[in-house]
Amino acid sequence: MENKTEGKFILKAYSQKEILKMYDVSYSVFKRWIESFEQEIGELKGNFYTIKQVQVIINHLGIPGIVEF
Repeated sequence: MENKTEGKFILKAYSQKEILKMYDVSYSVFKRWIESFEQEIGELKGNFYTIKQVQVIINHLGIPGIVEF
């Protein structure tokens, strides 16, 4: 069966591990990337970033896997 979501970004709550995997970076690199807007993101809710937090990350870093010129 074909995965209909392949190549698409689904906006939902993600764990920190999932975010790191999507951006293909280590924890230390990710922390450096978000340092300037970490207050805007806020604290994790349990082990997950909420949908609003994921939106903030995407607004600053772009959609994972998409190259913009």
